[in-house]
Amino acid sequence: MEIHDLLLELYGRIPEHVHQAVDGLTVEELTATPEPGCNPIGWIVWHLTRVQDHHVAELLDQPQIWESGDWARRFGVDPDPQNTGFGHGPEEVAAIRPEGPEVLAEYYAAVAARTDDLLRRLRPADLDRVVDRRWDPPVTLGVRLVSIADDDIQHAGQAKYVRGLLERRRVGG
Repeated sequence: MEIHDLLLELYGRIPEHVHQAVDGLTVEELTATPEPGCNPIGWIVWHLTRVQDHHVAELLDQPQIWESGDWARRFGVDPDPQNTGFGHGPEEVAAIRPEGPEVLAEYYAAVAARTDDLLRRLRPADLDRVVDRRWDPPVTLGVRLVSIADDDIQHAGQAKYVRGLLERRRVGG
């Protein structure tokens, strides 16, 4: 197995998690929180997608997908490329209002397609390229790709957990 095949397998599992978290939900369900201060499903999936979009765009030295089309409008916010959700307080979390599960799935699919294109072109030596010198030790492409996948998988699991809590509440369990 080639390294790009391994990474494609890893990243290829994320869309299923995204769909399991959002498919069939209403806007109210996407923006509901099981407890005050918890992040809603829509925000969590938006955030994991924004982080992947931001980081992969940086790796490719290209604009983010977020900056093209009308993604920001469909989430109810300005198209600020630095707004990835890091440091959001309750008001900023509540401001993310996806127009439905489709926009979450579509935005993730667009970001994932570009990530997959990057992964398909990888060669083993590419993984050692330093992509961020702000850390000690500096971050390599390989470490960054693992970090992005780890973050996305954790957040997708959180979104699925929140969905389970909301569904349990709905059925009175």
